[in-house]
Amino acid sequence: MSRIGKLPINIPAGVNVTLKDNVVSVKGPKGELSQAIHPSIIVNIENNEITFSIDESNDSVDNKQKQAFHGLYRALVNNMVVGVSTGYKKELELVGVGYRVSNQGNLMEFALGFTHSIFLQLPSEIKVETKTERNKNPYICLESCDKQLLGLVCAKIRSFRKPEPYKGKGILFLGEQIRRKSGKSAGAK
Repeated sequence: MSRIGKLPINIPAGVNVTLKDNVVSVKGPKGELSQAIHPSIIVNIENNEITFSIDESNDSVDNKQKQAFHGLYRALVNNMVVGVSTGYKKELELVGVGYRVSNQGNLMEFALGFTHSIFLQLPSEIKVETKTERNKNPYICLESCDKQLLGLVCAKIRSFRKPEPYKGKGILFLGEQIRRKSGKSAGAK
């Protein structure tokens, strides 16, 4: 039995959860999400709680895989419920001389020290806000109800300029600490 899978999910006020043909749909003030559930997992929605259990009669999957699915689908549905009720927010900052970011709607433009600008069209589910203030690093704030999509977009943005350990430049999450390394001169004696 999965320890995470056994935990019930409380449905907050204003969130509507439906189950039809092994697809859980969650609708709330921030948006609407759906997730297909494997047939070896049984979903019960009652008394403003969602519970997950393993279908022991289904022998198409081995027991270890069923336990993995148990925790996985509970976590995915919990992320959906939290996303449509409160939403998710990620904040990034650009550390480096001449690094800039701007947006027109969901089209982002990055100047990251290359000879060309990088353009990124964000999905419509993500709200973006960029800020550039004097004597501060450029700032990006991304908000969405879909945790997976938000993490994917953040990973894509970070891949343009990964944080490097020698000068500490790159695209970092707000407040992230980079382990610094000393250069060549410190090692030679």
